[in-house]
Amino acid sequence: MKVFIKEFTVATRTRFEVVDITGLVEDAVSSSGVSDGIVVVHVPHATAAIMLNEAEPNLFHDYVDMVKELFKPDAQWRHNMIDNNAHAHLAAAVIGSSRVIPLRGGRMMRGTWQNILLLELDGPRHRRVIVEVMGV
Repeated sequence: MKVFIKEFTVATRTRFEVVDITGLVEDAVSSSGVSDGIVVVHVPHATAAIMLNEAEPNLFHDYVDMVKELFKPDAQWRHNMIDNNAHAHLAAAVIGSSRVIPLRGGRMMRGTWQNILLLELDGPRHRRVIVEVMGV
């Protein structure tokens, strides 16, 4: 079995932002030399998340609006007494920092409308993304 790891950085520009990183992950998969296995996409940050969903601009706004509604930034979260970003920690904990995608014939087995999206919840920041490709 082969294991290939590639890291890249995404610079976000606003407090809430959705960035389509599908192309960067596909580049890592192509470089890996792995044909069949799995792809792990991970953002090692407590206030960012990885989603698999449609990369449509109106949905980008809807994703952010949903997070703001479910995890209200101005709510009386206890963590806000320390650092004014409790909403980001809570949203990242629920959405998740990693996704695993099957790999067959050198292609990720994504659905037609599934792109790999980085969800920034406490930007602007520089977010490190780790892609690990494992298989044969």
